Amino acid sequence: MKNWISGRVVEKTHWTDTLFSVRFDAPLEDFNAGQFIQVAMDIEGERVARPYSLVNAPHERPLEIYFNEVPEGPLTPRLSLLEPGDSLWVSAKASGVFVMERIPECRDLWMFATGTALGVYLSILKTAIPWQRFEKVVLVHGCRTAQELNYQKTILMLADRFGDQFHFVPALSRERAAGRLPGRVTDLLETGVLERTANRVISPDYSHIMLCGNEAMIRDMRSLLEARGLQRHTARQSGHYTTEKYH
Repeated sequence: MKNWISGRVVEKTHWTDTLFSVRFDAPLEDFNAGQFIQVAMDIEGERVARPYSLVNAPHERPLEIYFNEVPEGPLTPRLSLLEPGDSLWVSAKASGVFVMERIPECRDLWMFATGTALGVYLSILKTAIPWQRFEKVVLVHGCRTAQELNYQKTILMLADRFGDQFHFVPALSRERAAGRLPGRVTDLLETGVLERTANRVISPDYSHIMLCGNEAMIRDMRSLLEARGLQRHTARQSGHYTTEKYH
């Protein structure tokens, strides 16, 4: 049986009609940036839980999750209604291996996110480890519309602090906007636009790629990367790309 601890909401941000972040206090055990927790609420006599990556770095409090409300979903419609002072349940320990300690040595680190998967990378990038280990960090965030490109203050802070070591590439699949690449991130990689924009080439010789987001993106990215000779990184075999899997 999972060990649950009680959390209390301190802030909610309503980014768009369906995008929310919730910050809450809870006595979570120490965790590594990139890990996720289970968040739960008691609904009609049942404790309903789902995994969410933490947006906050390990040294930051309160805890924070970023999520998309699914109208027919079992949990997110209730999470989106939470207000400061409300309570929820949190797993006592974070889980997951989408962490810097599992990434092999290389020159360039690429972080691909779609939608709310951005949050896990913000947790990692607010720590010292990626900046100590990699010559270049490229964060690619694919969304449908410009309104969904959130956490821009945090991204600007990273850009100001780390300068040319950091490159942020936003991409929009359903509209055009100044300073944003048009199209799906997989198409932008396939056509070479993405690498030209970042002024970096993805290669098995000096790149590692982290993938987190919708299943279609991860599936298509795996095919594109493997066609270039990059292989999945596992505990048994060193490779060139790593994927997040909550279940």
